[in-house]
Amino acid sequence: MVVKLTDVAKKAGVSPTTVSRVINNYGSLSKKTIDKVNQAMKELNYQPNSLARSLQGKHTQLIGLIFPTVANPFFGELVERIEQKLFDLGYRVILCDSANNKEKERHYINMLAANKVDGIIAGAHNLGITEYEDVELPIVSFDRFLGNTIPIIGSDNFQGGYLATETLYVRGARKIAILTGSHESNSPTNFRLNGYLNFLEEHELTPKIFHIQTTARSTTLKNLEIKHILETEDIDSLFCTDDLTAILAYNQCQQLKINVPEQLKIIGYDGTKFVQNYFPQLSTIAQPMADYADILVDLLLQRIQNPEKKLEKHYLLPVKLIQGQTT
Repeated sequence: MVVKLTDVAKKAGVSPTTVSRVINNYGSLSKKTIDKVNQAMKELNYQPNSLARSLQGKHTQLIGLIFPTVANPFFGELVERIEQKLFDLGYRVILCDSANNKEKERHYINMLAANKVDGIIAGAHNLGITEYEDVELPIVSFDRFLGNTIPIIGSDNFQGGYLATETLYVRGARKIAILTGSHESNSPTNFRLNGYLNFLEEHELTPKIFHIQTTARSTTLKNLEIKHILETEDIDSLFCTDDLTAILAYNQCQQLKINVPEQLKIIGYDGTKFVQNYFPQLSTIAQPMADYADILVDLLLQRIQNPEKKLEKHYLLPVKLIQGQTT
């Protein structure tokens, strides 16, 4: 049986109007009355209707999260941190997995708007999504340009790429290759590539760039491409622009009897808790996950509470080296 607002009022011994005022935090009520209503809602497991509240001009306390896939440890950890921070602040989330599919992402944007969420944190990397600028909701972006009025929070990918390459160089590498994703416009990995190229230019070294065109789900094809590179290319080190690719490269080296780091040095990028716990030997450039969650949530709530407030266009956070055994 569906519990109604009148059921709560009856159990608490107050009027339905008083229950409504408690739910919407409206008017002056005694603490005793508020506590009685809250206790009645708890005992009856009554859930206020978020959509009904939004139609009255109230916040729904719902936030939409759009990310490529929580199966990836990086996005999984980031979403976990964001969700926990929002929960602690009294918000609930609707998680949307865009799966690198822009039509799916468009559908989710429209669904979130229809459900009257208070705002959206978007971290998907699909191109050509104009709906973000059209939807009238507070939005903040993780590491991707979505529109002129939408602030971007991300790490200094250029500096991270530079630092990764410098680390390999300091360890004695001179034939430094980079294994990166497809060269899509605005991808964060492009700036890591630029940092790599900048360091090599400063030290008059020849770039060796390899783009892995396969999707994250094509692990078998990815392994074959990495194996081909290791067997045919004259390199002494490998900068992978994500940790999972770096682990695949390390595993291929084990199969091919290539000694790491003596014959080939490897450095990754991301530094998630998952990788640090289960593959601690990997040297990697760690992104500031806790800071990401704090700033993404803080800026979104600023936008929700004051839609006219001017925010910076780009928030760049520093990265750091985690020295492992692969370099």
